[in-house]
Amino acid sequence: MRKNIVAGNWKMNKNLQEGIALAKELNEALAADKPNCDVVICTPFIHLASVTPIVDSAVIGVGAENCADKVSGAYTGEVSAEMVASTGAQYVILGHSERRAYYGETVEILEEKVKLALANNLKPIFCIGEVLEEREANKQNEVVAAQMASVFSLSAEDFGKVILAYEPVWAIGTGKTATPEQAQEIHAYIRSLVAEKYGQEVADNTSILYGGSCKPSNAKELFANPDVDGGLIGGAALQVADFKGIIDAFK
Repeated sequence: MRKNIVAGNWKMNKNLQEGIALAKELNEALAADKPNCDVVICTPFIHLASVTPIVDSAVIGVGAENCADKVSGAYTGEVSAEMVASTGAQYVILGHSERRAYYGETVEILEEKVKLALANNLKPIFCIGEVLEEREANKQNEVVAAQMASVFSLSAEDFGKVILAYEPVWAIGTGKTATPEQAQEIHAYIRSLVAEKYGQEVADNTSILYGGSCKPSNAKELFANPDVDGGLIGGAALQVADFKGIIDAFK
């Protein structure tokens, strides 16, 4: 059975002390009221080694927001998958729309990143999704199909370790949200692509998260869809009450 997952993406927010405080607060909240889904927090690189030991790994998984497409070497400022794993982190977000848009990450670069993440026993949370012009031109299906090329070179066994996150880029931080119907439609399409490539069983076991202005007020309705297996949460992950409100949508 595929897992329901709520993952927080802190993005470039919270200094180290604030991040530690947030992780502790979330850990306490979930210790007092056990979640009914897997919970992951993806933090800036500098937080990882400090946050990993202070959360209960049985309740909260920790991940990075990115990793390098190289193993090691003269790549000033980069952080390798091996370095991420050495902190105790178990997950890494790859292919986020902000990385694609601002840092020019291509299908080929992301294919390398995914392979290196898996080689270091990290579970990739692999993001796909279209921008507003593509949605308005009704091209969302071909856009996500093209982006899936980065993970479709994997063996079925390796692909089984990947979590997908659909993010309608037009709904990130804009307050716009895809309707539950729109979310279900494209999640079902993504699952059909996986089934076509790897068979129905692999598709049925793949968690597909929704990432686009998910809030406590709309989480229940979004997660009620049969092909929406949780959320990749941005802004709402920075406040424990909001993040827990989304996690509680699975209760």
